[in-house]
Amino acid sequence: MSMDCTYRLRIPHEAGQLARVAQRISEVDGLIGDVQTITVARREAIREITVELRDKKHADQLAAALGELPGVRVVWYHDRAFIAHMGGKLEVRPRRPVTTTQEVRDVYTPGVARVSEAIHEYPQLAPRFTMIGRSVAICTNGSRVLGLGDIGPLAAMPVMEGKAMFYSQLVDLAAVPILIDTKDVDEFVETVVRIAPGFGGIHLEDIATPGCFEIERRLIEALPQPVMHDDVHGTAVVTLAALIAACRQVDIRLDEAVVGQIGLGAAGLGIATLIHDAGVKRVLASDPNTAAQQLARDRGLEITDLDTLMREADVVVATSGRPGLITPEMVRPGQVIFALTNPAAEIDPDAAVEAGAAFAADGTSINNVLGYPGIFKGALMSGASEINLEMKRAAAWALAGLTVSSELIPEVLDRKVHEVVAEAVRQAAVESGVANAERLAADPEFGV
Repeated sequence: MSMDCTYRLRIPHEAGQLARVAQRISEVDGLIGDVQTITVARREAIREITVELRDKKHADQLAAALGELPGVRVVWYHDRAFIAHMGGKLEVRPRRPVTTTQEVRDVYTPGVARVSEAIHEYPQLAPRFTMIGRSVAICTNGSRVLGLGDIGPLAAMPVMEGKAMFYSQLVDLAAVPILIDTKDVDEFVETVVRIAPGFGGIHLEDIATPGCFEIERRLIEALPQPVMHDDVHGTAVVTLAALIAACRQVDIRLDEAVVGQIGLGAAGLGIATLIHDAGVKRVLASDPNTAAQQLARDRGLEITDLDTLMREADVVVATSGRPGLITPEMVRPGQVIFALTNPAAEIDPDAAVEAGAAFAADGTSINNVLGYPGIFKGALMSGASEINLEMKRAAAWALAGLTVSSELIPEVLDRKVHEVVAEAVRQAAVESGVANAERLAADPEFGV
């Protein structure tokens, strides 16, 4: 796991001094990122240099090495992640200010009572006149967080805050992290069902297998609003979009290809299932876990061993959690290979291409932030009761259609990308019959 560290340095303001600093960073195996000039005086410059490093020990090593340069002084150095998280990443703000007594009467007493009475009589008005129609609960128990494993709900909070930030910034939805301190499926489901009336959608995140599949299934059955486990479906949507783009670049018809999925955890099973359900006729799957194998069979996937999969698949997706699992000798010429395990992939993309792959990518190229904001926005816009296959397919094809010829995915921070995805999902919800016509007509601006 890498870290980005910013160093504030006092450097002699002379020709070649910054180059000496850069050379020293290179000698200690650091990768230079941003360089910012804070001040320049007659004899000295103060600059902040961000460097990508392996860990805290590596950061300390670089600080000592820089301090050995004549005339260079390390003022301070900080892990940027901790700076970015200081005080948390979220806060609650009203959508409009209250500045007059009349506005107090409008938004609180006595006006609020009339709105509450209306919602009591017609519950379907709640999404229109409260934040419910624009809100998502991000629910986790922290049992499978990123590449960190079971770190618990409290330590998962920074990740949930990050998810919520992108909802706000990219699609104007209010997302609230909900930390559920239990690994018991019944308790988790009961908790979510009890808090669900306050939210328009339920986003499940970082829940270990196999419990995550049962939790999602039971919540979909129990709740009237859309429920989606992002690790399963959001990742699958973005991966499918990237595969469409990659196959397009190397003239492979994805729907006619044999696709192999290595690793059947939450992400792997979701990817393979969506690829199969999206129209790929033959999807091979490999995983040593017998329970995962049965889940895959239930979804129409063909279980095989790793060697057979690598020999027969035209397109390979790996989410095994095992760095170096795929050796160059396993690569078949002309294959498309997505080795998605982070931080170290099953095979380095350059090594895969050198071994004959037509195209290769790792997990740094696949970002599920491209998926879930637009998917949930589209679902809420339509008042959808679920997020179905048609909506996920629409999101994947929308993303693939926005990808330029030399890239796998579009720009993740481009709000227009997420608007296109949301509209594609909204339209798919309408066409597939899961949209709420009354809600669609209620608010032309948003759809709820």
